Amino acid sequence: MRRLAGKVAVVTGGARGIGLAVARAYAREGARVVVADLNAEGARAAAEDLGGGALGLVVDVADAGSVAAMIAAIVESCGRIDILMNNAGIGANTPFLETRLEDWNRILGVNLTGAFLVAQGCAREMVRVGEGGKIVNIASLSGQRGANGRAAYGSAKAGLELLTKVMAVELAEHGINVNNIAPGAIETDIARIMHDRATRAAYGRLIPMVRYGTPEEIADAAVFLCSDEARYVHGHTLNVDGGFREAGLMFKRDAPEA
Repeated sequence: MRRLAGKVAVVTGGARGIGLAVARAYAREGARVVVADLNAEGARAAAEDLGGGALGLVVDVADAGSVAAMIAAIVESCGRIDILMNNAGIGANTPFLETRLEDWNRILGVNLTGAFLVAQGCAREMVRVGEGGKIVNIASLSGQRGANGRAAYGSAKAGLELLTKVMAVELAEHGINVNNIAPGAIETDIARIMHDRATRAAYGRLIPMVRYGTPEEIADAAVFLCSDEARYVHGHTLNVDGGFREAGLMFKRDAPEA
């Protein structure tokens, strides 16, 4: 039996990368998937590829009106929302002393305020229907540990972890499970472009499993957290990072590139 059969699952930032992998995994497990992305053409193409009544919608998660329109369209087409994967986000690698206010506001606007707007709108629909639901936010190691260039991004993700805890406390009475996934270094198209040999070598020294993760490994964790198997997992951050967060001093001889 497919674990998400009959569920309506919304994936923001679902046109590529981790979001697309999650959308595919949800569809494989029987969910009707809504792919929501700022890239309208990408969202529609992903939905068409998924089949099974999947819906592709454009959304700017940092804009309250755009989020409200997306939720209205989902309810009109699908009647309900059972699952939210809050994945949409943007990143930057800018030193603290060089971070501009406009960049700070933009990154927090998408990664934290945007996650808040989407989660609040979807949770209100879950409460309206009265049958519970699952919300998974994409946090980050950058919100758990200090790192170069992560002043804005790391602050947004740290805030998202705390927001998840508050949501978990307040939404429990409505039967809505709320959790985080914190990916480590993941082999996405963006990582292939942005991570040079030095970056990969650094990760190779820091990750006990000595490799990047895959979007599909994040998607597998997302399916678990949205299945009935995780019905008593609540307010938790699940690191999917090859042991990166937990590692201390490691002695590796000639560590290969991750």
